[in-house]
Amino acid sequence: MPGKNLDPTSPRALLGAELRVARERAGMSQAALGEKLFVSGSYVGQMEVGTRRITPELAQSIDEILGTGGFFTRNCGEGKSKYPDHFAAAAEAEALAKAIREYAPQLIPGLLQTEAYAREVFRAGHPTATGETIDELVTNRLARAALLRDPTTPLLWCVLDEAVLRRVGDNQTVLAEALRHIANLVRANRIIVQVIPFTAGPHAAMGGAIKLMAFDDAPPLSYAEGMGTGLLFDDPATVSHHTLTYDLLTANALSPRKSLALIESTAEDYEHDQHA
Repeated sequence: MPGKNLDPTSPRALLGAELRVARERAGMSQAALGEKLFVSGSYVGQMEVGTRRITPELAQSIDEILGTGGFFTRNCGEGKSKYPDHFAAAAEAEALAKAIREYAPQLIPGLLQTEAYAREVFRAGHPTATGETIDELVTNRLARAALLRDPTTPLLWCVLDEAVLRRVGDNQTVLAEALRHIANLVRANRIIVQVIPFTAGPHAAMGGAIKLMAFDDAPPLSYAEGMGTGLLFDDPATVSHHTLTYDLLTANALSPRKSLALIESTAEDYEHDQHA
């Protein structure tokens, strides 16, 4: 049985390592444990390396299956995620990824949003929410962008539908500022951005947003999102299909250089119109 309670300063990695030890001691493969937990063997592997969080529900089942006397139940208490349930696992994986590739059909991706832009988005979706609630949502979203403070890791490659550039509200300055923020990150060589123009016509990702995540020591994941819903995938066939979809998007999008020019010229247009 695993030892004492874990150091709370690094619970994810330590708990995953303890899961691997307990599983191997029980003579079970990742696939065998996954079958009993009703998840894939890859999912178990991701918990062991910390890519996925061991939830309280899974922790209780792990204790019962591996006979670990409540160890995992006691030590999985990272609390409720500050993100919506459908996005919580993806947000946790995003923070550990070495490469993120994302297609955004309607909104600027959360990692690239400015405070003013995020506030408008949340207010539009929560018209009766209190100011405190909106503040909390904005704070949590901006906190995700902290991973861009590293000058090289993770690689972030975004494909934006042209609709993202054109969805402007009454205050055009908000979108202009948001587009300038993206352009500045591109010019600082921190991110890669392409725009898929309206003239490209129908494309492979008309169904919604896609996020691909790659890791140093775990299989890749993909995340598909709709209105208030989202699913994180680890099965190779689905991840491979989403990867092909993303590759087709980049092939139909403007080049990074032309995309940057379009983003900056669009921002300039909004700034000029607002000033006028």
